This record gives sequence, C-alpha cells and structure tokens, in this order.
Amino acid sequence: MAAMPLLIKEKSQESTHTKHDQLYKELIGTFFEEFLEVFFPDIHKEIDFRKIKPLSEEVYTNMLDGDTRRLDLVIETKLKNSDVVIIVHIEPQSYRQPDFNKRMYHYFSMLFNKYKKPIIPIAVFNLDQQPEESQYTIDFDFFHVLTFNYLTLHLRKQNWRDYIHSDNPIAAALLSEMGYKDEERIEVKKEFLRMITRMQLNPAKQKLLYGFFESYLKLTAEEEEQLMNEVDKLPEADKIFELTVSYEEKGKEIGKEIGKEIGKQEVAIEMLKKELDLNLIAEVTHLSIEELQKLKLEL
Repeated sequence: MAAMPLLIKEKSQESTHTKHDQLYKELIGTFFEEFLEVFFPDIHKEIDFRKIKPLSEEVYTNMLDGDTRRLDLVIETKLKNSDVVIIVHIEPQSYRQPDFNKRMYHYFSMLFNKYKKPIIPIAVFNLDQQPEESQYTIDFDFFHVLTFNYLTLHLRKQNWRDYIHSDNPIAAALLSEMGYKDEERIEVKKEFLRMITRMQLNPAKQKLLYGFFESYLKLTAEEEEQLMNEVDKLPEADKIFELTVSYEEKGKEIGKEIGKEIGKQEVAIEMLKKELDLNLIAEVTHLSIEELQKLKLEL
C-alpha cells in the first residue's frame, strides 16, 4: 500500500514568499553538498553524498487554518562509514513569523513520524531583524517536557568578503543576500562575476546562479555602467564581458521572438514574467522604466 502524503496546514503567504522559497529550493537542491561544505562544514564531513535522495516532492505541509504547501527542502542521505540513514530539512525564511520556532518543531515531528529517521533541521534566514532564539520548548512549572533545537544560517550576519576567494558556487549566489552596505553593491556584483567566471560551471548552473543573484541584487543602469568600467580593468575582463553579454543577448532574443507576434507592451509583460532586467526590457520594448514598473505591479 502506497504511503499517504504527509500533510500539515499552513497559512498562505504572499506570492513573493513563494517565489523566495522556490528560488532557494532550486539553488540549495542543486548545490546541496556545496551548501553544507561552506556553511555547515561539521555536517558536511560526516555525510556520504553518494547516497542523496530528495524527499521534497513527497512531503506536504498543512497547519489547521490555511492552504496546503510543501516543505521547502527535505533530503535523505547516509552518514559515512555506517548504515545510518538521516534526513536534512532546510527551511528558507524571508519574513518575520512569531511562531516560527513552533513551526520548525511541527515540521520535525511530522517528518520523524513519517520516516522514523534522525533529522537535521536547518533554517536559512535573510531577515534584517534576526530571530533571537532557535528552539521550541514545552514545559510546566512542575515538569520540563522537551527542548527542540534547530541549526540556523543568518545570511545578513555573514560578511560577504569572507566568501569571495572561495570556489563555492552557492556562496557566490548568496553574496546577494549577505550583509553589505549600499555603497558596496557594485563591488559585490563584480566579485560575484569573478567567482562564477573562475569556477567554469556549465551553462545551466551558471544561469541558475546568475538568475538567483539578480533576483536579490539588481543594479541600476548607472551602477551597471560603473561596474563594466571596473570590470574592464580586471585580468579576466574578457571572460566576464562574454558572460554578461551572453545574458543580455539572450534577453533581447526572447524579446524579439515574442515581438514578432504581439505588441511591445505584451513583450514587456512576457519579459517581466521571465524576471529579466528592467533596463534591458526598456531597451528592447522602448517603454519607460516607469511604465515597466507599473506593468510589473499589475502582474
């Protein structure tokens, strides 16, 4: 008899949170080993990465008064040199939620109830206002029932400069979510481009990293111009220019192809759905940035 899907109920959130969860799920799911290597090295050294099995598609969530959704990332694996099977649950969190600790415990309980295996729970925060604790406690004046703890990664607390000399792809993408000042935005993107150029990834992974980075750190046209001026002085300038031009040309090709059949406003809508750069869309459609921003709000 097939196992029933695990259901928990949870209040539905804004579409921006859904998009955030999906971006993180795709990024960490693709670079799971690299994620643990750079942010949780003690766990990384104990896991046999030849035995990876994603469970996210099997696990749903449901908390009593809302819509159904899936847990963000649930992966089954094994410890090295043993037969111990474990589950790693990673939950990205982009907004403040007063009962988040309780929710993490709820997820843990449901996962354990279904799989009966040890679980490593991890929450990834990209909040400016960080949660004060990472545990959920049930106790009484007369008896302590339990204390549940989970691991955390607070991206805004990470100094982006600590990661720019690594060849870790997920660290490169997450530079866009780390702690940097407004005046460092151009430098952050420059170092991101240097990193992914140095890593020589295949086009699909390169596209994933570039798309994630641009979703969280998008420069203005003036900043992009300054960036290109700075890149021009780098030893690897040719490779970086080749990379950036490749994405710009891809965006223009999409716009031209769509434009054969529909008007420029419809072209802009389709390009906005693909989350292309506003300045690039303006160049292709000849619409103003203000018009594009208005269309974006209507999507």
